[in-house]
Amino acid sequence: MTYDVGVIGGGFAGPVLAAALARNGVRTLLLESRPSPGFRVGETLVPYASSLLRAVARRYDVPEVEALGTLRSVERDVSQSCGVMRNMGFVLHREGLRQHPGEVYQVVNPKVVPDPPHLFRADTDAYLLDVARHHGADVRTGAEVTDVRIEPGAGARLRTADGADLDVRYVVDAAGHRSPLARELGLREEPPALRHRSRAFFTHMTGVLPYDRTPAGRLSGQPSPWHEGTLHHVFDGGWIWVIPFGNQRQAAASSVCSVGVVLRETGAEVRSPEREFAELLARFPDIGAQFEHAAPVRPWTSAPRLQYSSRSTAGEGYCLLGHAAGFVDPLYSRGLAHGLEVVGALARPLIDAARDGDWSAARFRPVEDLQRALLTAHDDLTYASFVAFRDYDLFNAVVRVWTLSTVLGALAVENACAAYAKSGDEGVFAAARPGGEHFASLAPLARRLCEEVEDGGRSAKDAAERIFAALGAADYVPPALGLADPADRFFHNTPARMVRAARWVRTEAPEETAALLKGAMAGLVRERLRSRRRRQGDSTSWSHRQAAR
Repeated sequence: MTYDVGVIGGGFAGPVLAAALARNGVRTLLLESRPSPGFRVGETLVPYASSLLRAVARRYDVPEVEALGTLRSVERDVSQSCGVMRNMGFVLHREGLRQHPGEVYQVVNPKVVPDPPHLFRADTDAYLLDVARHHGADVRTGAEVTDVRIEPGAGARLRTADGADLDVRYVVDAAGHRSPLARELGLREEPPALRHRSRAFFTHMTGVLPYDRTPAGRLSGQPSPWHEGTLHHVFDGGWIWVIPFGNQRQAAASSVCSVGVVLRETGAEVRSPEREFAELLARFPDIGAQFEHAAPVRPWTSAPRLQYSSRSTAGEGYCLLGHAAGFVDPLYSRGLAHGLEVVGALARPLIDAARDGDWSAARFRPVEDLQRALLTAHDDLTYASFVAFRDYDLFNAVVRVWTLSTVLGALAVENACAAYAKSGDEGVFAAARPGGEHFASLAPLARRLCEEVEDGGRSAKDAAERIFAALGAADYVPPALGLADPADRFFHNTPARMVRAARWVRTEAPEETAALLKGAMAGLVRERLRSRRRRQGDSTSWSHRQAAR
């Protein structure tokens, strides 16, 4: 048998793509090297990614995928082991000093947006494999791909470790940095075409004290508890993530947290993760207070250098998807969203190719352009952020650029979902690119200014002022949201702010911005009402399907 599409990798983007393809009549093979899902990085589902899940689910008619978008549906249909993500928090620390309560920043999800989850990947990845299988994909676990042979114009042959040869017309590799396709075709760039350089080590831990209960964590005055979201401890040279899974009031009790350390890669000798982590906690006492009684529940995983890129991500008969194409840094939790953006863009040409037999590389070139743009934008923003970690004023400016990108991205997708519900025209998703030229210039501007700071040609204060000036000049951002105000440390859309923003949309916003915001908000309100009407028994949960086997 020859499959239309062979997907390598069963982590997140791969099974979502396989489900979408199989649901639309594409003969799909999904190969996952692990016998069963386990620990993976990529556990925070930001609202932007949640919107993208809904877009993929509606566009390709795979409603089970949408269940991962909110904590309520995850708990109902998938797993009780996930957490809630009500905010993204950032706390800046200075070595040897107590944390200054004014040097924090938090983005709080608006009430109209259902709570997204922290994904306990062992459970959610297993669910996605089952969804792909349910829609007709041939899912094989424990099937490590050892050899890939592309025959231009004829497809490809995949060989697995057990000696099986599998023929496909097109290969999508979603296997991450160990991509067999990148290895076989020599696609990796060396050195990577990326400015940022970092390394990481990470694990799951128990006994992590909620930061809100530490002496420093009680003083910040943030609107949402740190422990109800993804917390970033940032400092000159790196950052630490804390992603709790047992932090929702109604979930089964769990004390597990995902904990990771990302440090600037300097080429110096790397010590054991245990020793480096202990040294970090000694250098930053208010981080140390959170981990006084913490212990790993699995061995630390180390990545000596996180960054990699590929000279090509889509060619004759193949495409590298998501983390198989390249990776910058887990900062800002952009990985899942980027993978879903590419799934949305890639599934349609694959479905069309399976129907008309045209698998030419030109058909998939827009996907390559999209992936390169996503990687470059994240590289710009992450590089700027690492420079800014040394100075709160500068970081306070740079983090607003990320805030704007994720908020506008989510609004653009919600607007597209609302338009698609009315028209059924898939073109609305391809057009969902927010902000225009001005917005596209912000991340490169932040990178250039931070390069000058690092080279000594510009002060951090001046760079921060210039970034805030650019944010203030953005005529597509409601002033009431406070993004251009350095003193406004919390992006929190209270009812009063929303009323002022709505007035601005009606009376002052540019026409394109007004249409975007009105469409997105109307769509979100409809989704909220739809969610309330949906009864728990409307769908058969994955756990029930598993029990029935």
